[in-house]
Amino acid sequence: MKKAFYLFALMIMVTTAMAQKKSFTLEDLMPGGYNYFNTRPQNKYGLTWWNNQVMDCDVDGIKTVNMKDGTESTVITLEEINTILKTKGLKETHQLYNASFPYKKKLMLLRDKTIQVLIDIEKKEVVWTQQIPEGAENLDWEKNTRALAFTIGNNLIVTTADGYQQQVTTEPDGVVCGQSVHRNEFGINKGTFWSPKGRFLAFYRMDQSMVTDYPQVNTTTRIATPEPDKYPMAGMTSHKVTIGVYCPSTKQTIYLQAGDPTDRYFTNISWSPDDMHIYIQELNRNQNHMKMVCYNAISGEKEKVLFEETHPKYVEPLHPITFLPWNPTEFIYQSQCDGFNHLYIYNTEGKLIKQLTKGEWLVQNLLGFNVKTQEVIYMSTEISPLQTNTYAINVNNGKKRLIGTEEGFHRVQLSPDASYIIDNWESHAVARKIDIIPTSGKGKTVNILTATNPQEEYNMPEITVGTIKAADGKTDLYYRLIKPVNFDSSKKYPAVIYVYGGPHAQMINDVRNYAAGGWDIYMAQLGYVMLTVDNRGSENRGLEFENVTFGQLGTEEMKDQIKGVELLKSLSYVDPNRIGVHGWSFGGFMTTNLMLTYNDIFKVGVAGGPVIDWAYYEVMYGERYMDTPQTNPEGYKSSNLKLRAKNLKGRLEIIIGANDKTVVPQHAITFIRACIDSETQPDFFIYPGDEHNMFGRDRVHLYTRITRYFEEHLK
Repeated sequence: MKKAFYLFALMIMVTTAMAQKKSFTLEDLMPGGYNYFNTRPQNKYGLTWWNNQVMDCDVDGIKTVNMKDGTESTVITLEEINTILKTKGLKETHQLYNASFPYKKKLMLLRDKTIQVLIDIEKKEVVWTQQIPEGAENLDWEKNTRALAFTIGNNLIVTTADGYQQQVTTEPDGVVCGQSVHRNEFGINKGTFWSPKGRFLAFYRMDQSMVTDYPQVNTTTRIATPEPDKYPMAGMTSHKVTIGVYCPSTKQTIYLQAGDPTDRYFTNISWSPDDMHIYIQELNRNQNHMKMVCYNAISGEKEKVLFEETHPKYVEPLHPITFLPWNPTEFIYQSQCDGFNHLYIYNTEGKLIKQLTKGEWLVQNLLGFNVKTQEVIYMSTEISPLQTNTYAINVNNGKKRLIGTEEGFHRVQLSPDASYIIDNWESHAVARKIDIIPTSGKGKTVNILTATNPQEEYNMPEITVGTIKAADGKTDLYYRLIKPVNFDSSKKYPAVIYVYGGPHAQMINDVRNYAAGGWDIYMAQLGYVMLTVDNRGSENRGLEFENVTFGQLGTEEMKDQIKGVELLKSLSYVDPNRIGVHGWSFGGFMTTNLMLTYNDIFKVGVAGGPVIDWAYYEVMYGERYMDTPQTNPEGYKSSNLKLRAKNLKGRLEIIIGANDKTVVPQHAITFIRACIDSETQPDFFIYPGDEHNMFGRDRVHLYTRITRYFEEHLK
């Protein structure tokens, strides 16, 4: 009797504890929500290096971090900095997260939209200022010469350290200079590249005058205003890129003599350490043949092709070469030529010296070099495809060691001489830790932050990760399963698959909640089982895993997602008649495809920004994975969802941004037309003024709508 009483009392205590925990709202879980940042673990956003000293650039001041015990000491306060700025008649600043220390001297660089300022934080005085013109974008500052490159409109300008403004280009409409090209593919995210000594500036010039205008429209004006966007669709005429080299001291520009740029991609611009040569990874339009080419930076002459790389499907150069700081004739080249992205050492004659890393895992990022030990510091998936960990490898003997803990997902800042890292990491069990770690493997790790998880105050669902076999019967696929809050195994729950499934994305990592999004957690609170599967074609599993989808996007990916459906149906608590699917972009394509192809399985779907017809998608991405519509007509036909609009049986809502420049509105609009012609009934919602994604309050509105759709039609 007493035992039964204690058991009853324990049940009451557990029930009471659960009742005392809070329930989530979308304001808590979605970016743009009023309480979103309060449900995220504490972080330090302004950590940076000054030589081998960790600096904490916080809201209220600049602090040094003691490398032995992690304690902080204020060097200068925000109030003092604003007093210094006011004495020079400069505008005050409100936070210091973007402060940096580019020199060995304790000089702090501050920048806003109108000016950048160097402050001596020991002498507490402004030592240099540089005005930033109104409308300047794509800012690229060179610390040696203090010259600033930037664009205004479609042209490139350089301001020297003494404030002299030099107009580098004067191009007409249709020609863009100093900006990212090739639609940000191939790892390209900028358009200017200072030489190591700062004497020259390489820049992209993109002639897109021959590219068809896509008719985007601004509907905020009384009469809607055309705002056309250059958008080269698969198989159509693309832009032409050339590379200029500007010398601020002579005010002269030369262009690299690369030949006719038609149907060629110029990627991963790199400088030699002596400022004399430029190395470019040149790719043909078919993206199956790469040449590593060296140019003379002074004359623009093509000097030699160092080596070439080919593949029957595609070669995808994503990383510029990086010279060994102790040997200016050797560099590291990253390649997937053995099936996984690894580091190779070549010399400037194009001879392979050695493959530095090897294994069925991939290098994700090259951080830098320790000159004293001649080691390379890099990030990789060697421990698990779900993790990112830090390693050092010796160039001479190949000895390798892990830096930091074996668990979790790490984001690292390397000190200038590579003797320390700031290791900001998390895992499914660790909300966040920030440590200072010596890269030598000797000396102690100093913790400067151990964060708690604010979501522990809420009723959290159970989140697990496991593996299932892909449709090929041999490949392991990771899945993430979320059970409903207050789970009852005797109930039958509806289930929703959240899907992306495309290249260069991985939905499951060993981070907090195994990377489950806020909406997944919210839906679990409402009583849904949530499943995500990283199918073949997604990231961080090697080239064969990714390129199995080549020429037939959607086919193998859907087969793997159906293996996820089989997992759901094997669970006694899942209602097999109430399965839904949601995804955005490539995930929107997958959602629509699944609703049309497996229309007896999926009852409800919400497809955001979906690709409907790959012939409407842009050249670089589309042709890499599908070739052109002219060379692969059957592949384009089989993935054209308009042709299967008649198969729609369940409830499908299409949601787009009215001004989407990534997946243009034509995709969704033509699909709606095809459904009308087929007498099927999708739903459609549009966000005026938004592009491919919704941000801020629009994102909260978006997921309120998506939730309501599932609640009305699947619950």
